[in-house]
Amino acid sequence: MPDQDLSRAAGQPVASGPSVVLAGGGTAGHISPLLAIARAVERRDPSARILAVGTASGMETRLVPEAGFDLATIDRVPLPRKPSLDLVKLPRRLAGAVKQAERILVDAEADVLVGVGGYVCTPLYLAARRRGTPIVIHEANTRAGLANRVGALFTQRVGKAFDETRLRHARLVGMPMRREVSGLDRDADRDAARRSLGLDVDRPTLVVTGGSSGALSINRTIAASLAALAAAGIQTLHITGRGKSLAADDGAPLAAEGYRQVEYVDGMELAYAAADLLVCRSGAGTVCEVAAAGVPAVFVPLPIGNGEQALNARGLVEAGAAKLVRDADFSPEWLEREVIPLVTEPAALAEMSGRARTLGIRDADDAMATMVMEAASS
Repeated sequence: MPDQDLSRAAGQPVASGPSVVLAGGGTAGHISPLLAIARAVERRDPSARILAVGTASGMETRLVPEAGFDLATIDRVPLPRKPSLDLVKLPRRLAGAVKQAERILVDAEADVLVGVGGYVCTPLYLAARRRGTPIVIHEANTRAGLANRVGALFTQRVGKAFDETRLRHARLVGMPMRREVSGLDRDADRDAARRSLGLDVDRPTLVVTGGSSGALSINRTIAASLAALAAAGIQTLHITGRGKSLAADDGAPLAAEGYRQVEYVDGMELAYAAADLLVCRSGAGTVCEVAAAGVPAVFVPLPIGNGEQALNARGLVEAGAAKLVRDADFSPEWLEREVIPLVTEPAALAEMSGRARTLGIRDADDAMATMVMEAASS
């Protein structure tokens, strides 16, 4: 019987790694870096005990279990933007969520709390502060969210994805991402990716995505541009978003020569490898993945909010690695004038790709795991 089994038989405790609690959720923009950090911690110490914390209404309820990690949930406590009854109820709701968070940390015997932002993080940061649990933070956006601004008051271990982000104690580490993306070799993987996605290996390829939820304005412009794209010899992979597939007037799925639509791609590294040019929103995760993989891109920032998506894209655009167009200006005419000539110009695309890769950071997951392990052992 191996020594480890003898220890168990004798009732002796078996050594285990640190208990790491990771908080964040709501959108893929928070969950993706959380999972990348969790995987990097596991690579460092396969015996680490990992628990993710989110809310019962976020995408984490699906994505975290699918990734093989346990998930606990607490109440969602959004901060009201204007005076209302919800604002009056905020202190009581926040206090309740902090109690829930503290119970999770106690039950997990947490050695460290890792927060990536979102509603769930503020109660966890406050509970960790109360318990004396070390805190590690990652900020994904160019404009730091309120939760991470609060958390950064309690720790000096703060990583950020963008150099221009202003957050107390933050240092540039990049965006933690899946190894399949950060290690992508587009040239080597292009043919296999195109075959996997049902595309012609040899045709100029435009890939369009509005993210997992899709983007109706982008979808409308692409639908109106299919004839022009086909006439230019371009094939288009259109990732429409879940529940947003496009139909023709007769109700049948929209179809055209060289056009393929899917609602979702399981593994965006396939889309990145297949694309000669990518048209997409400029969420923080997408921008960082595009840079790491060296994908020439046209960014169409989400037109609502505080202009954050345009800020996310600014570094790549100013470096000549990407183009940017306002959502209101992304019309069939603009696409025919700006996108179609670019898809069919290999030299320009190669230059954009090289500039993007120069700006890409591909080891953020390891950098964050180093911070986590240091904090857990402090």
